[in-house]
Amino acid sequence: MADEAKAKGNAAFSSGDFNAAISHFTDAINLAPTNHVLYSNRSASYASLHKYSEALTDAKKTVELKPDWVKGYSRLGAAHHGLGHFDDAVSAYKKGLEIDPNNDGLKSGLADSQSAAARAARPPPPSNPFGDAFSGPEMWAKLTADPSTRAFLQQPDFVQMMQEIQKNPSNLNLYLKDQRVMQALGVLLNVKLRGATSEDEDMPDFPSERTRSAAPEPQKKPEPAPEPEPEPMEVPEEEREAKKRKAEALKEKEAGNAAYKKKDFDTAIQHYTKAMELDDEDISYLLNRAATYLEMGQYDDCIKDCDKAVERGRELRADYKMIAKALTRKGTAIAKTAKTSKDFEPAIEIFQKALTEHRNPDTLKKLNDAEKAKKDLEQQEYFDPNLADEEREKGNECFKQQKYPEAIRHYTEALRRNPKDPKVYSNRAACYTKLGAMPEGLKDAEKCIELDPTFSKGYTRKGAVQFFMREYEKALETYQEGLKHDPRNEDLLDGVRRCVQQINKASRGDLSADELKERQAKGMQDPEIQNILSDPVMRQVLVDFQENPKAAQEHSKNPMVMAKIQKLVSAGIVQIK
Repeated sequence: MADEAKAKGNAAFSSGDFNAAISHFTDAINLAPTNHVLYSNRSASYASLHKYSEALTDAKKTVELKPDWVKGYSRLGAAHHGLGHFDDAVSAYKKGLEIDPNNDGLKSGLADSQSAAARAARPPPPSNPFGDAFSGPEMWAKLTADPSTRAFLQQPDFVQMMQEIQKNPSNLNLYLKDQRVMQALGVLLNVKLRGATSEDEDMPDFPSERTRSAAPEPQKKPEPAPEPEPEPMEVPEEEREAKKRKAEALKEKEAGNAAYKKKDFDTAIQHYTKAMELDDEDISYLLNRAATYLEMGQYDDCIKDCDKAVERGRELRADYKMIAKALTRKGTAIAKTAKTSKDFEPAIEIFQKALTEHRNPDTLKKLNDAEKAKKDLEQQEYFDPNLADEEREKGNECFKQQKYPEAIRHYTEALRRNPKDPKVYSNRAACYTKLGAMPEGLKDAEKCIELDPTFSKGYTRKGAVQFFMREYEKALETYQEGLKHDPRNEDLLDGVRRCVQQINKASRGDLSADELKERQAKGMQDPEIQNILSDPVMRQVLVDFQENPKAAQEHSKNPMVMAKIQKLVSAGIVQIK
């Protein structure tokens, strides 16, 4: 039962329903409180909902139960990181790496936590002392109200400078040589700054509103451009060179894409490699080359490029979608090389990690496909008809000794070894019937018939279960269906006789009060009986049988009506006397 709850939790987690996953894992923990995997899975579910305190509690329990299990430290580190305990997260990842030094997940988590710890330790950037003076609409109001700065607002270059300073006060340093900016700063700070002019002083470089109105615009002499301070040429040159290299890298990438579409993979590899050499700050070139290696079947090279992309992407703080794409591509390459069920485990783990970076439908499908392939291979690897026969014989011996639970255990193991043997389903159905587990017995009997519709035992088992459940009409149908394949089978013929006896007994009204009450309660739960009783035509038929003998005679000639009446009689709903 714990395994079943765990499987439901895993399915819910994979579909993104983390609340349901937590509920199922909690049920599993209540059934198996010492299973460390359950706490680990629930910790991951809590972390996916950003409930890091609960995730931390479960992660600690995981490590407590299994100190040598690497994934426990991964959960512990992730929970600490989510709570902002970066130093504790670093410690947890390091402990995990002591157990498995090559674990990629732990390495990645350690790098993230160390980077976060370093960022948290940095002092905040210094604020500009004049920042408040330029904030909000008050700045424009003050400049408009003051006569010495009002005219500047008619000058587009001044307005642009003030807007840039307002966006980022640090830009003030770029315009300190402009007398208009100095004048504005003095007005905003309510002080007179050296170099700033008053309203009545002559302003040859930047004439006041009064001067400009008196002098015609054509006579205004242009302001001489200030001599720029010499700047070192190395920085602009490097920037120009970097832009040039990036542009060349993009051209190489486009050429690689064109070659890829033509399936000229060797040429595509050359272009992507050249793009990487020109620009190592764009991991898309690595990802494209990895995709090409994947198409070529060079899976080891693909995995190496994906690992480089993840490592470099984290250094550059690349988009999490790009990291997820690299992990997905790596998982795909690993899955392509898998030959056994165990080989799929690392691919499944990589896909799960990719989904924590970005929940992409394609990645989720690849995860589901990998899990299904792993399950199918496990079944194939476990398949052994000879061992299945041995387990079936052991189950038969236990059945003879009336050790039904032990017999079920052996039959179940036989089905794991050979799930296509109808005899084992038939035998296990008999055990369930003996133990009173009718739904389980019915399910096994139906599976037996599905696997071999000509196997008489399947119909015998199913009919017996239905008879014990007092569904005599259904049991009769089952026995009659079996007789079509084996007309002389004594067990089936006996089943028919017993069903007819019970149906006739109900028709005669020979049932005891308790039997009648029980049969009526069971009948009212039958959807077919409910449909008959809810049919207006049948309700009128029942009234006619009670109050209108002439109409009842006409109804009796209709075989469909009488078949429904017979079902009501068998269910104890109607009695004919």
